Amino acid sequence: MATPTPPTAVLATDIPVRTRPSVYPEPFATRMAGRAKRVLGDPFGLVNFGVNLTTLAPGGMSALRHAHSKQDEFVYILHGHPTLVTDAGRTVLAPGMCAGFRAGSGDAHHLVNESDQDVTYLEVGDRSAGDAATYPDDDLQALAAEDKWRFAHKDGRPY
Repeated sequence: MATPTPPTAVLATDIPVRTRPSVYPEPFATRMAGRAKRVLGDPFGLVNFGVNLTTLAPGGMSALRHAHSKQDEFVYILHGHPTLVTDAGRTVLAPGMCAGFRAGSGDAHHLVNESDQDVTYLEVGDRSAGDAATYPDDDLQALAAEDKWRFAHKDGRPY
C-alpha cells in the first residue's frame, strides 16, 4: 500500500483540534481544560519538529510550568495577551511577541491566560530523542521514550 502524499498547503483552522486535551496523567490533565491544539506539522509528515496552533480560553494554560532537557521550544503570539511565567517572573505578552526556551537551560515556563479574551499562538518544538521534563511546581517528572511520554512522581513512583 502506498503512503499518502502529504498536502502542499492547508488552512490551519481546517485542521481539527486534537481530541485528547493532554498527555498528562490525572490530576494534571484536567488542569489543561481551556486549551485547544491544532497539530499543524503532522499532516505534512514532519518528524524533526512539531508545530501547534494553540488557543487558550480565559483561565487556560499552555502546560504545567516545565523545562526540557533536550528539546528547544518557541512560541509566537498571534492574538491576545497571555502571561509568560518563567523562573525570572511574569511577563505579559502581546501579538507579535515571541519567546524561546533553549533545551537544558532549566528555565521552567508556561503561558497562562489571565485575560477575558482567547489567546492564540504558534508553538514550535523539536522532537529530540531522550528528552526529559521537570515540573518545579508539581509532583511530576517526565521522560520521552519510544515516541511516548512516561510520567512519574518526583520520587520515581509511576502515575
